[in-house]
Amino acid sequence: MSSFNSFGLSKAMVSNLEQLGFEQPTDIQAKALPVCLAGKDVIAMAQTGSGKTAAFGIGLIEHLNPRLFAVQGLVLCPTRELADQVAKAIRELARAQHNIKVLTLCGGVPIGPQIGSLSHGAHIVVGTPGRIQDHLRKQTLSLDRVGTVVLDEADRMLDMGFQEAVEDILSHCPSKRQTLLFSATWPTDIRRLSGRYQSDPVDVRVESGQGNPDIRELFYEVERGQTDAAIMALLSEQQPSSCIVFCTTKQQCDELAYTLNEEGFSALALHGDLDQRDRDSVLVRFGNQSCSVLVATDVAARGLDIKSLPLVINAEPARDPEVHTHRVGRTGRAGEQGLAVTFCTPSQGHKVNRLESERGASVEWGDARVLMTVELSPSAPPMKTLCIAGGRKDKIRPGDVLGALTGEAGVPGSAVGKIDLFDYQCFVAIERNLARKALKRLENGRIKGRKVRVRFA
Repeated sequence: MSSFNSFGLSKAMVSNLEQLGFEQPTDIQAKALPVCLAGKDVIAMAQTGSGKTAAFGIGLIEHLNPRLFAVQGLVLCPTRELADQVAKAIRELARAQHNIKVLTLCGGVPIGPQIGSLSHGAHIVVGTPGRIQDHLRKQTLSLDRVGTVVLDEADRMLDMGFQEAVEDILSHCPSKRQTLLFSATWPTDIRRLSGRYQSDPVDVRVESGQGNPDIRELFYEVERGQTDAAIMALLSEQQPSSCIVFCTTKQQCDELAYTLNEEGFSALALHGDLDQRDRDSVLVRFGNQSCSVLVATDVAARGLDIKSLPLVINAEPARDPEVHTHRVGRTGRAGEQGLAVTFCTPSQGHKVNRLESERGASVEWGDARVLMTVELSPSAPPMKTLCIAGGRKDKIRPGDVLGALTGEAGVPGSAVGKIDLFDYQCFVAIERNLARKALKRLENGRIKGRKVRVRFA
């Protein structure tokens, strides 16, 4: 299909897509959208970044009855980050219709405000299984009028142990409904879930939407206990502006991030034990170049939308080839070159053998002895992040923050980076050499005519 005009969408939706910069459908949109619009069930295999949110989101919006103020669409996501990302995308698509309300229901934040929002009604709910179940138990959420259920990144939801929760939620939805299942991999559990809860689903498979990324892969065999030193040597050699290091456990993430920071590298850990405020802070600082290295588990990193990532490191081989492919595929995007490096101890060699067997090709090995001779030279990230104790609910806008910094604070606009606004706080990136000056000026100044608390994130 050459354009979105071919799908028989409403004029308002076509106009909205043009305004949003949607020019041509991606592969997953071209294959899945007509089926979604026809009201059929879909089981689709598509990677993060392939445009799958619009593939199901456009159909969700087009099927809505705006005058019926009841939950008509439900999207389940494995993580809060992905749910926030999906909800944001659906809100943009929903501009095609007036007064469409999209609610995000995730754990890690107080449930009270969510109950208040639900009492005013919503057309589409995007959330994580645990929090959706909480609302069903409290009877603050009704799914009686749901016409479409989307399971996004269903494989990861099952990996995280949400199968029972998902099945419980589906039991609260009408049996006559459309069920759309999107997954990056198709393990047996996914096919079993489809068999139980879908009716004659249309099978849609799309390879990664990244084309042929320019990624070089290197493997290093290191002795047990040498991995941290090898990672620091690699970071010193490559000097990446941004890098994700994948670890298997939360404890490994915390320990490696601590070690890196002790040696002068700028690192933050991302895993499921962080509360929402801390997760927001970590993701903001990594995204605005106030931190160079994100040390993450696979679950925490799933669904992150990071545009430029020159280096991905596996602190140890992934548990299976599919997970390895997902990790490596985060670099080399948008036409940029990428490097993916995997460290492996002698006892972990069987995992690399399995990867080679799956690919039908040998991997490229680097010389660990040469790498370990690299002198450690950590570099500071270019930006620092200020955290302002005021956000959307305080009627603060990005323009207000920018105005305060470039006005009273006397910071040149070119030194101000990304501004991330949340309900009750705001993060702003400032060039490192001007950050302390900006902090002091804001502490003594005002935003929107009032004093606000400011600190370094």
